[in-house]
Amino acid sequence: MRVFSLVAAVLLALLAVAPAASAAEIREVTGFGANPGALRMFEYVPDGLPAGRPVVVAMHGCTQDAAGYGNGAGWVELAERSGFTLVLPQQEAANNSSRCFNWFQPGDTTRGQGEAESVAQMVRRAIDDTGADPARVYVTGLSAGGGMTSVLLATYPEMFAGGGVVAGLPFGCATSAVDAFTCMNPGRDLTAAQWGDKVRAASPHQGPRPTLSIWHGTADYTVAPANQREQVEQWTNVHGIPGTPSATDTVAGYPHAVYNDANGRTLVETFEITGMGHGQPIDPGTGAGQCGRAGAYLLDVNICAAAHLSQAWALG
Repeated sequence: MRVFSLVAAVLLALLAVAPAASAAEIREVTGFGANPGALRMFEYVPDGLPAGRPVVVAMHGCTQDAAGYGNGAGWVELAERSGFTLVLPQQEAANNSSRCFNWFQPGDTTRGQGEAESVAQMVRRAIDDTGADPARVYVTGLSAGGGMTSVLLATYPEMFAGGGVVAGLPFGCATSAVDAFTCMNPGRDLTAAQWGDKVRAASPHQGPRPTLSIWHGTADYTVAPANQREQVEQWTNVHGIPGTPSATDTVAGYPHAVYNDANGRTLVETFEITGMGHGQPIDPGTGAGQCGRAGAYLLDVNICAAAHLSQAWALG
């Protein structure tokens, strides 16, 4: 009996000092607004998150879902590590049979309408629920989610401090499903001013614009790499800065370019992931700068886009 008593005492002592597992999980949020785009809202809020922290909206690509992308791209682990609210919109097959966000449909890409307004309502709900800092809201997405990221940056520029487009497209590239395929590959070539005019016409906003980080694989045959160049032209024109890089270097061996304003602040940047196909760059592991889980369109190329965005946006 003494042995059993001793064992029980040791176990109780270990349980008393062992850290409690986090109860935070991805959960669905309903009733977040009129939801004209008929999307679903999922959210990850770390336990004990204080008020005044940032919000990141992360949007999945075609055939994916909110939880799979949030975990696979590394955003859930970064939210837990750095302490921010993660909003994960989810497309439904009733809206798009491939579960792509409809970045090419005018009814979903116009301020105050459709899917764009649904995501804006999710952001407002997340800020209300968590007491987040409305000046530190960011949006990112892969493929169709990247296309919808461009939409949100153009239509709600006052809502977002920055964005990250991964294997996505410039705003206003398409106005129908037929147009969308042309934009995806080979891409559409407009002047910088033409691209910029599309953004300026998308909202009445006259103030500062969000910063933009653009990620694209050089071997992407689904969304042609030319779309990265067109996005640079669009957003450097919108920011009123030169369309030639202020500086270039390599990050994890991949070409990286920055486009700065007169004060040296980076407003647009690009990452060209040499040899990568269509997908989200990840680098699974627990080291600094590592994140993500490999899977379909979640490509282990030894650099995690989410981690770099997290650092650039000072989410920690």
